[in-house]
Amino acid sequence: MTDRISGSVFKQMVLFGAACITLEREAINDLNVFPVPDGDTGTNMSLTIQTAANELKKNQPVTVSDAASITASALLRGARGNSGVILSLLFRGVSKYLKGEEEADGVQLAGALKEGVTTAYSAVMKPAEGTVLTVSRLAADRAAEAAEECNSVEYVLQEAIRKGLETLDETIEMNPVLKKAGVVDAGGKGYLVILDGMLRALRGEEIPDVSEEKAESKADFSALSEEEITFTFDTVFIVRKWENTSIEPLRAYLSTIGDCLVIGEDDEAFKVHVHTDIPGVALTEAQKYGTLELAKIENMRTQYEAVAAGRKAQSTDDLDEIERELESMEEEPATAPAEKRYGFLAVCAGEGLATAFRDLGVDRIVSGGQTMNPSTEAILQEVNRTPSEVVFILPNNKNIIMAAQQCVGLTEKQVIVVPTATVPQGITAMMNADLEGDDPQAIADAMAQAAQAVTTAQVTYAARNSDFDGFAINEGDYLALEDGKLFGTDRSIEPLLSKLAEDAKARDAEFVTIFYGEDVTEEDAQKAEAVFAAACPDAEVSVLAGGQPVYYYIVSIE
Repeated sequence: MTDRISGSVFKQMVLFGAACITLEREAINDLNVFPVPDGDTGTNMSLTIQTAANELKKNQPVTVSDAASITASALLRGARGNSGVILSLLFRGVSKYLKGEEEADGVQLAGALKEGVTTAYSAVMKPAEGTVLTVSRLAADRAAEAAEECNSVEYVLQEAIRKGLETLDETIEMNPVLKKAGVVDAGGKGYLVILDGMLRALRGEEIPDVSEEKAESKADFSALSEEEITFTFDTVFIVRKWENTSIEPLRAYLSTIGDCLVIGEDDEAFKVHVHTDIPGVALTEAQKYGTLELAKIENMRTQYEAVAAGRKAQSTDDLDEIERELESMEEEPATAPAEKRYGFLAVCAGEGLATAFRDLGVDRIVSGGQTMNPSTEAILQEVNRTPSEVVFILPNNKNIIMAAQQCVGLTEKQVIVVPTATVPQGITAMMNADLEGDDPQAIADAMAQAAQAVTTAQVTYAARNSDFDGFAINEGDYLALEDGKLFGTDRSIEPLLSKLAEDAKARDAEFVTIFYGEDVTEEDAQKAEAVFAAACPDAEVSVLAGGQPVYYYIVSIE
């Protein structure tokens, strides 16, 4: 049994935990009760801890203090969504407790786990029972008891996990929503998956092989028949994108000329993987959005024939290695000099929404929202690029607020988060920003108060089967939401729009703004406008191309 751990051992424990949650990511996502497609818990926690794994791989920490510090720092910047932020807080407390220690025994590990819980609870304004906070707290309490029984890291971690699993089962009864759905808390499950991986590392098990990038960018010919290869060329390329350029039109175009489309994007570049018969056309189209840097094109039919004949398939392995190196490179974010007192940053997805925010005076846009919550690091980079002393952040999504708040203290600029939960709230907040005010917090408070006066309606689709808020929901159903709550469900969009329009009438709406998404035609958007105009004849109704993914319509009602 392992009694003490060094920095190198702690590193292996985190790497093992990261691999485990990556493998369990979709299973954890499936525990999410709300059926709307979102940046799910498993995805957010996996991406968050992977930033720590990547950073640890670049270092050889000797002391447990160094290993914990590297982990906490990377997690802080890589945190995505509320679950990712809470995970980073748990490890931040661990790092705080182990600071200056060369090694850690069972007593110290127990103390570190408890400090992690304290740190996480102190950062959450209204801690809810039946969540990862409950699971981590009771697991840490048991760890403290176990350390008195046997001062061994392995024993302490084993007992913490055992108690955590017991508590996880009980979360169904603690949370009415979980009880109705018959599932345990997703965040608690993710946390225990990571701890279990750390324990398995201590016991000398072989770390699971996780080859996600390879799986995304290269076909698995052993699982295919030649008839299943619809398009011939496996095409991967990297483009250094131009500033303030949305690649959503490119995404839509590429989906018409191929399949297996995957696009990874950051602030500087994007990487495309697509199967197509016309790779040259794909490359030419991509150059409308930036400068082509690297490309690889492989013939999947000839590769399949080689594998079927027992030969090694030709590939561009050298180029793959270069791509991996490029993807792992990190640059320090540039800091713009303060040219003015106040600046604004907004999070949104869709060029139309981004344009609306820019027209209102927003300086920087972070691409993100539903399905992909931006990391703290991504938000921080744009904070630093905002040319002002004070930067107001509009998260425009309740699952991004915590990640935005982590930017406070990570930059020389004063950061104030206006807790907008939707795009319409963010737009209204900007319309009420007092640029002449002397007190930044008073400005933010006024913006937040104005945002609360907006009712946000959204139309999307169900990502999974669910029984939620009295609605029996089937995957693929259309869903209407109002201020984050389920408003209605139907097999077609039109009845939902009519119900939302009647609700706007009942609210005596004076202004209705309809942002239509990337999957909606202008003709259909005009029909939606007519529905609201007929129901609310005294209201000013307008329609704008938002270009947002996931949501067919986002409606602002004031």
